[in-house]
Amino acid sequence: MNILEKLAAHARERVCADMKKVPLPEMRELAAAAGPGTGDEFTAALKRPGLSFICEVKKASPSKGIIAPDFPYLEIAKSYEAAGADCISCLTEPKWFLGSDQIFREIRAAVKTPMLRKDFTVSEYQIYQAKVMGANAALLICAILEEPDLEAYLALCDELGLAALIEAHDEIEIDTAIHAGAKIIGVNNRNLKDFSVDFSIAARLRDRIPPACIYVAESGVKSPEDAKTLKKIGADAALIGEALMRADNKAAMLNAMKEAAQ
Repeated sequence: MNILEKLAAHARERVCADMKKVPLPEMRELAAAAGPGTGDEFTAALKRPGLSFICEVKKASPSKGIIAPDFPYLEIAKSYEAAGADCISCLTEPKWFLGSDQIFREIRAAVKTPMLRKDFTVSEYQIYQAKVMGANAALLICAILEEPDLEAYLALCDELGLAALIEAHDEIEIDTAIHAGAKIIGVNNRNLKDFSVDFSIAARLRDRIPPACIYVAESGVKSPEDAKTLKKIGADAALIGEALMRADNKAAMLNAMKEAAQ
């Protein structure tokens, strides 16, 4: 299996384990009791004039290993918010990214910025979990979902009031996302099968995304110059992880990127 297939397989194992603790019917009830969804806040943040920034909180990745040996995730999230991050992405995948649902919940309680639960969604159960955690949005990856599942999960997000960031990597996946009804499409410059990065992907695929869809460029954004390039390409938002996580002064790095993209 490639890396993405391993991530998806492990996600299925995690769902099975979680369902033994909290069965699906109970999770549905918890999601219903959580109140109205807040996906509109996430969507509105990405629609702001100029290039919006989704700032990521993650300790590690499959391609880089440990990114942040010192991982004061609450301080990181608060610094993002103070610096004007439009949204915050938080990894909850525990094996390769060393994230957790608990980290997400703690950050959610500490900041008001709209949040994306970033995980490898392979079951409707995880979407209900995202709602219960207080997420504004969930991630759906075309490469690990058949189109009927993608459509069903997107409809469930709509039902729960969650925004859905649909991640695609090529023309076929973008067409699949559009056909499924995606409102937010993220183009990943990182090939999740071998984790190589090709920044030209964002430029090549821009015209394939309808104007009505929000276009998010993901991965490979390392510098203010990259942010400036994405703005010229026509991206509505950029998701930035490793560059911010490695920056000694995360607020200064984000401010530099925001200024470059004006």
